[in-house]
Amino acid sequence: MSQHADGIWSRRVLLKTALAGMMLFSSRLAFPNSTTAHARPEGRLRLYNVNTKERLVVKYRNRSGQYDQEALNALNHFLRCPHSNQICEMDLQLLESVNHIEKLVGKGKEIRVYSAYRSPSYNTLLINQGHGAAPKSFHTTGQAIDFSIPGVRLSQVRRAAFKLKRGGVGYYRRQGFIHLDTGPVRYW
Repeated sequence: MSQHADGIWSRRVLLKTALAGMMLFSSRLAFPNSTTAHARPEGRLRLYNVNTKERLVVKYRNRSGQYDQEALNALNHFLRCPHSNQICEMDLQLLESVNHIEKLVGKGKEIRVYSAYRSPSYNTLLINQGHGAAPKSFHTTGQAIDFSIPGVRLSQVRRAAFKLKRGGVGYYRRQGFIHLDTGPVRYW
């Protein structure tokens, strides 16, 4: 290590050490391990897709924090674009957030999915038809989902999503769903 004779670290060594620490911390967020898995609820979801009329019950993560790639593939297929049938790798943090919200307020109930991945062409079609889709929607990158939990008031789902402080939360009371994404923390 590069130190001055008096034992003080040089600015370069300090910056390198800080950068290495930040990279280690961020890798734990992007790739959760067994240490962080215990702080999260069981990685199990019960889903109903209103567009395809499909149901899926899936355990995508075990108690030690290891993700099941086959289960993730099933989730990616289930949450595919309903217009083009294109599949996108869904953001793990989005799945974890939905799971956490369901465990807080749904207590094992089925989650009703209205929209998840949208192909860019389908998103453009929705914009052109005046459906209020955003041009740079997080849906087009697998980072957003619109959902509800039957039997749970939408306001309860919204409050649970607010508490997570993990991304955007949109409240669409008339349409009957909550929008959740992994973008910047914001509410509407």
